[in-house]
Amino acid sequence: MALSGGLQLLKLSPHACLAPSSLPKCHPSRFSWLQGHPWRTSRWRLLCSQSGPQIQSNSEDGDCSQSIVGDLLDYLNESWTQFHATAEAKRQLLEAGFHLLNENDEWDLQPGGRYFFTRNMSCLVAFAIGENLVNTEGFKPNLETHLIPLLATKLEETSLKSDEKTTPSSFSRSAHHPLLLQLLSEELGCNSEDIMGIELNVCDTQPSCLGGGKNEFIFSGRLDNLASCYGALRALIDSCKSPAALANEQAIRMVALFDNEEVGSNSVQGAGAPTIFQAIRRIADHLAHEYIGESAFERAVRSSFLVSADMAHGVHPNFSDKHEEHHKPQLQKGLVIKHNANQRYATSAITAFLFKEVANAHNLPVQEFVVRNDMACGSTIGPIIATGVGIRTVDCGIPQLSMHSVREICGKEDIVTAYKLFTAFFQTFTSVDKKLKVDY
Repeated sequence: MALSGGLQLLKLSPHACLAPSSLPKCHPSRFSWLQGHPWRTSRWRLLCSQSGPQIQSNSEDGDCSQSIVGDLLDYLNESWTQFHATAEAKRQLLEAGFHLLNENDEWDLQPGGRYFFTRNMSCLVAFAIGENLVNTEGFKPNLETHLIPLLATKLEETSLKSDEKTTPSSFSRSAHHPLLLQLLSEELGCNSEDIMGIELNVCDTQPSCLGGGKNEFIFSGRLDNLASCYGALRALIDSCKSPAALANEQAIRMVALFDNEEVGSNSVQGAGAPTIFQAIRRIADHLAHEYIGESAFERAVRSSFLVSADMAHGVHPNFSDKHEEHHKPQLQKGLVIKHNANQRYATSAITAFLFKEVANAHNLPVQEFVVRNDMACGSTIGPIIATGVGIRTVDCGIPQLSMHSVREICGKEDIVTAYKLFTAFFQTFTSVDKKLKVDY
């Protein structure tokens, strides 16, 4: 998931586009972006998103915290796969008044507009255009033998009739067991012969919920990285909800939710594809209109800021020696800024400073993380996107435990903090960025 700042990057319906209008002779000068079930006892009471009990919060704005956490649980319970997550994000954007674009069509954009598009039904980019776009700066199991699916304890003999004509679709169906196709066809309400191809995901059906002695934890699958995706999506929607929210904005606010991050991002719907920058170029070309200048797109990218938001490894109390002594991200202590000398993360001293300035201005806690020198370090989409076109990037994440397990754990308060920081980033990064000069 990516979230951007100068571009600030922290159910199909008919294409909706704005009526043609004359656009000001301006161009976007910058962009900003945001990308185990506990046991049931009277002591360890669980709150699922569908249940009635109220979520308790110690924060001053408890109503906001309750809404964000409860809505995240609903989002997680709707987002079983990358396709479901994209569909749910799409539904929320349409409900919030964003206009659906199609990458194959000509776009009709204007300042103050809010738009989004999807790719492969598993990747989504949404953005809101500021109305004040003045040109101030020119612009380890064995996967083969240990994961055999169990469909039934006893299978009836099933085979194709010998006199059935061979067709291209029959070759496709022969690759899958007839019982599997029968189960799918019953669920979809169609004939098994109508299924031409499938892409299946195995999901834990236990709903996401709250748990812990004081319901301070969120237990769910897919927290990595749907928690970041939801925080960014909600921040974009809420940061431009009011009619006047974009009136003085000099940037374009954008979120990008990518597929295939865990397998390298090298796909048409992954972060390795130029999806974001194709969108930026189209936006820049459209809004530049009659403006004539050299390399408007390149200057817009250099003025932009990317927040690569991906979950972080919190320190486990039983394995605290796996972390550096002074770099032990704790749950409920705020968003984690990630550093790595080998560039496994794209954070630099400058980008970390700017991001922390936004947090400090709103009294939001942040933590910093550096992996031990004798430990392997994972990576994110941050370096992939940053090296693609040279955009300023900070890598950050919500601390969690049991990453990549079927039941992950994170702190309830960290979800609220991340949402507030992403929202603050969209609303204030443009003014913060103006205070720092690096190359002059």
